[in-house]
Amino acid sequence: MRLNQKQRRKGFPLALSLFLSFSLSMALFSQQILLPALLLLCLSNAQNCTADSCDLFHGSWVEDPSYPLYDAATCPFIEKEFNCQKNGRPDRQYLQYRWQPTGCDLPRFDGVEFLKIFEGRSIMFVGDSLSRDQWQSLTCLLYTSAPNLTYNLTRVAMTSTFTIPEYGVNVLLDRNMFLVDIVNETKGRILKLDSMQDGNNWLGMDMLVFNTWHWWNYRHAHQPWDYIQVGKVVMKDMDRMAAFEMALGTWGRWLDSNIDPTQTLVFFQGISPNHYNGSDWGEPNAKQCEGQTTPVAGSTYPGQYPPAVAVVKRALTKIQIPVTLLDITTLCLLRKDGHPSIYGIGGASGMDCTHWCIAGVPDTWNQILFQIALSSL
Repeated sequence: MRLNQKQRRKGFPLALSLFLSFSLSMALFSQQILLPALLLLCLSNAQNCTADSCDLFHGSWVEDPSYPLYDAATCPFIEKEFNCQKNGRPDRQYLQYRWQPTGCDLPRFDGVEFLKIFEGRSIMFVGDSLSRDQWQSLTCLLYTSAPNLTYNLTRVAMTSTFTIPEYGVNVLLDRNMFLVDIVNETKGRILKLDSMQDGNNWLGMDMLVFNTWHWWNYRHAHQPWDYIQVGKVVMKDMDRMAAFEMALGTWGRWLDSNIDPTQTLVFFQGISPNHYNGSDWGEPNAKQCEGQTTPVAGSTYPGQYPPAVAVVKRALTKIQIPVTLLDITTLCLLRKDGHPSIYGIGGASGMDCTHWCIAGVPDTWNQILFQIALSSL
C-alpha cells in the first residue's frame, strides 16, 4: 500500500496507523520477495511482464480514425525537433494508428484519471533525448486532457519541471545521456562508469522512468567524452557494449541502495530503435525513413533487433528492487513512419530517423506506462 502525500502529512489515529504499518510490511515483503521472482520470469517470458498478465508489448498497429489522442496544435510547448506537423509534414496518416496488443486491449489514455491518481505526486524521466520525447508526450497528454487547465514549465540547469497546478502533479525531466557521470578534469572529459553523483536529483520521486543507450555508440566529434574510467583505470576507449553494461550495473546498485520500493515505482524505458536502413523492413531503395507513411504490417519486424535489448534485460535481473521494463522495442521497430525524418529540427539537411513525432508513438509508451503503474499503485 502506498500513502499519498496528504496522508503522510496529516497522520492517522493509532489503530489505523498500526494497520497501515502491517500493510506496508506485507507490501514490502511482497515487493522484495515475490516481485523480483516475477521480474526474473517476465524477463525470460514477455507475456508475464505486463499489467494483469497481458503482454502489452506484443501486437500490431491498426488504423483508428479516432487517433491521435490530442492535436499537437493544442499543446503549445512541444519542442521544435518533435513538432512534425508544425514543421510542415504534409501527411497525417501516421497519426491515426493505435497499438493493438495480441491478447487484450490497451485502454485509451485518460489524462484526467491520471491527474487524479497522481495528484500531489512527482514523476521524473531521467535519460537522453528519447526520455525527452516521452516526457514531452506525457505533458501534452495531461495538458490537453481537460479544458482550461493551466501549466507551469521551468528549467534549472539540466532539469525541467512541468506542473499542472490544479492537481499538483509534477512531471520532471533530468537530461542525462549516460546515467553515470561525465566529469571535466585536467586530462579532459571523463566518463566514469562506476560513479553516479547525479542520483541525488532522483530522490523523493513517486515514479522514476530511466533511459540510456542512444549516445553509447557515438564517436569522434559527436562523442561527449574524451576518456573512460573504471575504478582507477583511465582508458582512451573500450568495447561500448561492455561499457553500457557496466553503467547499468552502477545504476542498478544505486537503485538498491537508495530507492524504497514502497514509495517509488521504477521503470526502464527500453530501447527505442532507429530506421536508417530500408533493407531492415524490406525496402532497400527507401531513403532512410523519409516518405514513410505506414507501419510495418503484422507483429513481426523482419530486421535485426538492437543488441542493447539483451544487455538491458540481463542488467535488470541483477537488481534487487522491482524495476519494470517498458519493452517498447518491437512496437517501435514496426513504426518506420513515426519519425520526424526531414520535419525535425534539422529540416532537409538533418534526417532524423531516431526521434519520434509528437503526437505519435511516444503516446503509446505513456499509455502502457500508465496501465502498468495503475496495477502497482
